[in-house]
Amino acid sequence: MEKIKVIVVEDVSLELKGTLSIIRNDIPEIEVIGTAQTERDFWPLMQSDVLPDLVLLDLGLGGSTTVGVDICRRLKKDFAAVRVLVFTGELLNERLWIDVLDAGANGIVLKTGELLTRSEIMDVMSGKNYVFNQPILEKLVARYRKSVLEEGQQRSAQITYEIDEYDERFLRHLALGYTKDMISELRTMPFSSKSLEKRQADLVSRLFPEGEQRGVNVTRLVVKAIELHIIDPAKLEADE
Repeated sequence: MEKIKVIVVEDVSLELKGTLSIIRNDIPEIEVIGTAQTERDFWPLMQSDVLPDLVLLDLGLGGSTTVGVDICRRLKKDFAAVRVLVFTGELLNERLWIDVLDAGANGIVLKTGELLTRSEIMDVMSGKNYVFNQPILEKLVARYRKSVLEEGQQRSAQITYEIDEYDERFLRHLALGYTKDMISELRTMPFSSKSLEKRQADLVSRLFPEGEQRGVNVTRLVVKAIELHIIDPAKLEADE
C-alpha cells in the first residue's frame, strides 16, 4: 500500500516531537515528507516535486490564531486535492473552529483526551469531512443538545401563550429597541401603530397574571417574553 504523504505544521518543538512520535508509533501508513514551524517554512514545501496528500495543521502559529486559518484557505484554493486535518490546542476558541471549517478544513482534532489517532487520519483520507475526535464531539453534542432544548422551550411557550408569528416579530423588534411606529413600517408587519398598541395590551394580558398587568411597560413585557422563552435574546435579528 502506498504511504500517505504528510506535512506537519506545528510551531512548538516539543509538540512537534510528540506528534511525530504518535505518527511513528501508531500510524504506520503515514510518511512525513516535511515539517514546518512557521508559515514561511511551510509554503516552500508545497513547491517541491512531491506534494502531500494531507497537511496536519496547527492553528496557533507564532502566537497568532489566524495564521492557520489563512494557510487552510490558501491550500484549498491553490491545492484543492490536499486534505487538511487541524490538530490544535485551541480548546476554548470555538469561533476559530468555525472559521477553519469555513476555510475548507476536513476535520479538527483537539490536543486533549485521546489526541490524534489512526482513525481520524484514515477517515479524512477516505474523503470524509467534519472528522472530529471525542473531545470536540462531546462539545458539539452538548451545544446541539442545548440548542434543541431551547428551541423546544420556545415552541412550548408559544403554544402555551398562543403566540403567533406577528406576536413573536413584534416582541423581537421591541427587544431590539424599535418603536411601534418603526415596527408598523416593516414589510412583515401590516399593522398600524394603533393596532400594535392593542397587540401590546393583549400580550400583557396573556403573559402576566391578572394582578400584575397594571403598569407593565415595553421593557417589562420584553423581559417577561425572554423569561418565558418566547423570544431568545441570543437570536435577536431585525427583519428587513
